Amino acid sequence: MSSAAAVVRVVSRRTVKPAAPRPRESIPLTSWDLSMLSADYIQKGLLFPPPPPCLLVVDHLAAALSTTLNTYYPVAGRFVTHNHPEPEGGCSVSIDCDGQGVQIVHAVADAVTVADLLPPDAHVPPLLHSFFPLGDAVNYDGHHLPLFVVQVTHLVDGVFLAFVYNHALSDGTAFWDFLNAWAEIARASCLAAPTSPPPLFNRWSPSPGDGAPVVLPYADLSELIERLQPPLLCERMLHFSSESLVALKERARQELLAAGDTAGAAALTRFQALSSLLWRCITRARRLPAEQQTMCRAAINNRGRLQPALPREYFGNSIYAISTEKVQASELVERGHGWAAAAVGRAVAAHTDADIRARVAAWEVKPIIYTARYFDPSGVMMGSSPRFDMYGCDFGWGKALAARSGKANKMDGKASLYPGREGGGSIDAEVVLTPHHMAALDDDHELWAAVTPDHTLPLLLNNNKP
Repeated sequence: MSSAAAVVRVVSRRTVKPAAPRPRESIPLTSWDLSMLSADYIQKGLLFPPPPPCLLVVDHLAAALSTTLNTYYPVAGRFVTHNHPEPEGGCSVSIDCDGQGVQIVHAVADAVTVADLLPPDAHVPPLLHSFFPLGDAVNYDGHHLPLFVVQVTHLVDGVFLAFVYNHALSDGTAFWDFLNAWAEIARASCLAAPTSPPPLFNRWSPSPGDGAPVVLPYADLSELIERLQPPLLCERMLHFSSESLVALKERARQELLAAGDTAGAAALTRFQALSSLLWRCITRARRLPAEQQTMCRAAINNRGRLQPALPREYFGNSIYAISTEKVQASELVERGHGWAAAAVGRAVAAHTDADIRARVAAWEVKPIIYTARYFDPSGVMMGSSPRFDMYGCDFGWGKALAARSGKANKMDGKASLYPGREGGGSIDAEVVLTPHHMAALDDDHELWAAVTPDHTLPLLLNNNKP
């Protein structure tokens, strides 16, 4: 296949604004939002079967999106930096909600099939990255770029919807709520507002009732923004059935009971068991020196852990990355699956209201804009969430065939968890490694004993043939 530039041809671009005008509004970014300004836009996509010939997909999606932006109006805004006068000085950033609009890109890849994007070996083809616009944008660019862009790419036998969304606007929970609200309106032919609870735009503050913007001690934020190029990476989708995850959890439980850790065994979850497996197998694949320290980190939702809890509909970032204790690579492998799963569980349990507030207070004393430099090259990072309703995003012509992502926010040792298409608690893990480490992972017997062959994929491809 030829270069991606030749394969994907852009047909048109259009700006989509909220269907109804509203008063201009300014929403300040919180410490959680501001810390994301140097990260990449979120890039997630859904691969769909072909729509019926009578459906004008781009017009259909644009009309529903315009209606959705009436409710999710910050998505149509832009970031604005406010410089504060001396003696305090500094600056703050807010969302200027003035209906500036989002963008829909219509593209065609008339030599690409669904099977090209879903190869039987589950490797993610680099071609997929060319379906995502704003490929090198970081969240700070939301000062002049749309906060949301969707590219609709027509394939030979399907449609790929690539969603590019500013991560300083909100986290994945709010992002997928937005997409599902849009899909709900599209299914209803744009006739009504979504029936799901509306988003809540009031920003959280550690001091109740304090709506003041967070002021950063910098005159020019652009000097803090880094645009780092990642090394050459490989991606692979690993499927874990519900039964496989139950067995993985039970193996960890039995190991902990044998070691006398009854509390750790009782608290085990499937997330801990899967994190343990990937942490240990990736560490083996890297062939780290025996004394090299490693840890497992995971993105975790703060909403339900705060006291009082933030509502599920809170629109903004409310996540932190938690970490296990550091352990030598040789010790991680020798201690076994159960110990590593319990280590992840201890990190989750330690993330309390007090811990969250302490981290916010520490950030306010010394603000940090996170970049890829903060990623531990010897560690593993668990991202995304199988709780996100990715396959609920039916825009009117059926359920997606697969969920995939672009090149953004990826590094060696990143594992993103998606819900499995068949549901029932199954999980797909998108694992990102350098080519050398991925080749070593292919030979890891413990990993492949737990991975489930995705028997639904050949059936989907056969059913999708014209």
